[in-house]
Amino acid sequence: MFNDKRIRIIVGHYGSGKTEFAVNYAMKLSETEDNVALADLDVVNVYFRSREKAQLMTDAGIKVISSQFGHGANLDLPAISAGVFGPLQDDNCHTILDIGGDSTGTRVLGTFKQIIGFKGYDMFLVVNAYRQDTQTKEGVIKHIEEIENQTGFKITGLVNNTHLLRETTLEDVKKGQELVKSVSESTNIPIKYICAIEKVAQTIPSDYDGEIMPIKMYMREEWM
Repeated sequence: MFNDKRIRIIVGHYGSGKTEFAVNYAMKLSETEDNVALADLDVVNVYFRSREKAQLMTDAGIKVISSQFGHGANLDLPAISAGVFGPLQDDNCHTILDIGGDSTGTRVLGTFKQIIGFKGYDMFLVVNAYRQDTQTKEGVIKHIEEIENQTGFKITGLVNNTHLLRETTLEDVKKGQELVKSVSESTNIPIKYICAIEKVAQTIPSDYDGEIMPIKMYMREEWM
């Protein structure tokens, strides 16, 4: 995680667990880093946005940026705060951008393209092998191509986040690992992270490609 570029762009199809990964990533960074910011730039999906956990992250010392109207207001309006520019330009700030789920959602990156391109970045694609459009190697690669063509940025890492929420098993993770490995072999994009709920993460073989990241379900209440 600490070898990743300072600016981390998180993308992924609807239901991939992109936002859960982004929040977990920020929380883990904040355990050792004092200057962490997360910008919720998802202007497409109005549900399960990282801004919903703004207080949790703020309490952990993370600067949270979302709508210009605030975290709790006008959640369905695509109103991006100019506050994003500060962390992007601050060479000492670990900045995480939580972006909308498809090529339409990633258009927002155009606003910051010059800064991001100059400063350098990693862009991680979160993959859930159980989502309809990313169940096959061809589907994932098509998704990658659409995002790259829309943004002009390259995906630099794959994240296996294949899950069935709290019912996730090691077999589910293995299924996802086989998928992202085939994508990696075809695209030369490395597998960066393997995510799973904590009890499953403990059982993932250590020889799998990618750093194992135990996930806390911040975005899902206990009853969900």
